[in-house]
Order: sequence, then C-alpha cells, then structure tokens
Amino acid sequence: MKIFSEADADPQVLKDGPIAVLGYGSQGRAHALNLRDSGYPVVVGLRPDGRSAERAQAAGLEVRSPADAVTGATLVAFLTPDMTHHTLFEQVKDRLAPRSTLLFAHGFSVHYGQVRPGKTHDVVLVAPKSPGDLVRRQYEAGQGVPCLLAVAQDATGHAKARALAYAHAIGGTRSGVLETSFAEETETDLFGEQAVLCGGATELVVKGYETLVEAGYQPEVAYFECLHELKLIVDLLYEGGLAKMHQFVSETAKYGDLTRGPRVVDGHAKAAMRQVLEEIRSGEFAREWIAENAAGQPRYRELLQRDLNHPIERVGKVLRERMAWLKRQAAA
Repeated sequence: MKIFSEADADPQVLKDGPIAVLGYGSQGRAHALNLRDSGYPVVVGLRPDGRSAERAQAAGLEVRSPADAVTGATLVAFLTPDMTHHTLFEQVKDRLAPRSTLLFAHGFSVHYGQVRPGKTHDVVLVAPKSPGDLVRRQYEAGQGVPCLLAVAQDATGHAKARALAYAHAIGGTRSGVLETSFAEETETDLFGEQAVLCGGATELVVKGYETLVEAGYQPEVAYFECLHELKLIVDLLYEGGLAKMHQFVSETAKYGDLTRGPRVVDGHAKAAMRQVLEEIRSGEFAREWIAENAAGQPRYRELLQRDLNHPIERVGKVLRERMAWLKRQAAA
C-alpha cells in the first residue's frame, strides 16, 4: 500500500480558485480553519441565519449560502452529515463549476448512490481517521492525523493530485495518507463503528457491567472495572498495539486475556460480525438507515433513549462529578 507524505503533495494544484466547505460541524470547522491557515481562500456554505454561521464568522471565515458558496469554487467539500448530502447536492448542483472537484470525508452518499455527480466533475474522498477536533488540534501543534484518500471519478486528470493537496492542507500528509477506494473506506468504516468501536465496545461494556451487578457487586465498582478503566487499555493499544498493552498489564491480566477473552468474543461473535459486514456490503444497512431517516427516525430515537436510560449512565454521572480532571479537560 502506498503511503503519501508531504513530499508527494503539490499545494499549487489547489491555488486556482476558492474552496467551498459545506458544513461547520466537527469536520467542517477543522477543515475550513486548516485550509485557511494553509493559505487557501475558503468560503463556508451555511444557512446565513444559523448558529454555525455565527461561529464561522467569529472565526474570521467568509460565510455564504451553500449555493452561493459553490459558485466559482474549484473544490467543494461536502462535510455535512451523510443523510443531508442528497438534499444538499440537489440544492447546489446547478451552481457547480463544470470541472470542479467534489470532495467527501466519508464515502457513504456516493457509494450508495445518494449523490450522483455529473461526469465532468472529479469525485474524491479525503477521510481523516479521527474526530474533527483532533484534526484541528494536531494541525495547530504542527502535526497531523492520518487520512484515507480515494478517487471515484477522475474527469480532469488531476483528481488524485487535488485530493492529495487537500489532505496536505489539512495536515494529513504529516502523518501519512493511505490510498483506498470509496467502497473500502465506506464499508470498513461502517463495520468498525458497528462491530467494534461503537456498537461492539459499548455493548461489551454494558453486558460486563450488568453481569457484575446482577451477581451482587456494587454498581460503582462495576462501572470502574468495565467502563472507566477501558480508556487505560485503549490508550496502550493506540500507542503500541497488542505488544504495548501486554507489556504494561500484569501477568495475571495477560493470562486472563489469553485464556478467557476468546471465550467471551468467540466464534459466534465473529459469525455475527460477518453477518453485519454482509449487510453493509449488500447495501441492506444503507437502505435501512435511509428509510429510517425518511420516516423521521422513530426507531433510532427510541433505541438511543433506551441506551441513555441505562443504569450505567446514572452511576457514571455521579462518579464523573467527582473527577475534577474531566472538567478541566473539557474546558481546555
């Protein structure tokens, strides 16, 4: 796999016109500010009377309506939530310059056909592998987060070069840009969220908590063991993989890991993961999520509220109130 660095990027390929950033959420804010600080003219496309517009203007960015923002832009970055892309694209498509580059930070809407750009546009992906806040903080520190890069359509012959220049401008080439495809980025991202990072991890935490509490242990002790200390292990994994985690936990913890872990996350769990992946690859999950949004998200809201009402949340809220360092981190 090719990993691009700063030496591979040509910043000049983006110097021929303004960049329109549509959205000012987690990724939109970070991209817009990093692009500006890298010397590119940036216009942010937002509803002029919204709170996001006020925040962007307060940061010194030019704000226009989405349709006005894309007019004359040589690159348009769609950085609003996935489910808004179809409507947003329909609003702006007649104002797009014929040979402009359309950029996405996640491939969902293109891969599953919610956005169908004309054949004269470059269609590219630059996906930072971190939340937007970290994209910004790392950039300000002179560093960067890794990015994935993909080209779905190369109408101009310069799509890859322009995507790489964009990744460079937001700091991605400082730590490496990996080439992929829209399908690979979309499907692996959805799988990671559902089976491991969000769905898998939180369900493992909650089921562990419930097991201890139902066995008569104090909820507060169960919280610390199954949720609070997870960060310590994740930090070790993040910094040095399995090797560093094994290096810094006890021999007893390692033996329990190696002999009991596979009994909890066993072949049945892997079979369920394969099923989840197949639903993603077939488009079943995408169709379900699109239909859920079209219906006003009733099941999504019900499931989310059930999650937030779990006893682990009540116990955690009380315990976190006593952790002053968490408040200091949030304020920083």
